This record gives sequence, structure tokens and C-alpha cells, in this order.
Amino acid sequence: MGALPKRKYAKARQGKRRNHLRLLSVPQLVSCSQCNSPKLPHQVCPTCGTYDGREVVKIKSPKEKTS
Repeated sequence: MGALPKRKYAKARQGKRRNHLRLLSVPQLVSCSQCNSPKLPHQVCPTCGTYDGREVVKIKSPKEKTS
């Protein structure tokens, strides 16, 4: 049998050891007020380029392919 700890591990130590597990959660998404597409909170919308109801970034339209 392996070695056993003499004392109980504190919950704070246990949380520090399992700190990498927080990255496994799904990020919370909110809907954009302009285009209603999902986006991260407090971030510029990647679809329409607005933040807090005003346009911050100009989004380039995708180029059409010529065949």
C-alpha cells in the first residue's frame, strides 16, 4: 500500500491543485443587441463589429470566388 497523508488537505490547496479544471467549462455567451448572434460578454461582436450599441470595428465582407 502507498503512503498516506498524516493530515487532511485543505480545500484551498485542493483548489490550487485542480486549477486547470476551470478551463474545461463552456464559456458563457450572450446575444448581440444588433444582430442577435452569440458573442462573449464585454467583447466586440465578431459578426457585426458593434459594442455597446455602436459600431467599433468595420467588418469586411467575404470576397466572392471567381471560377
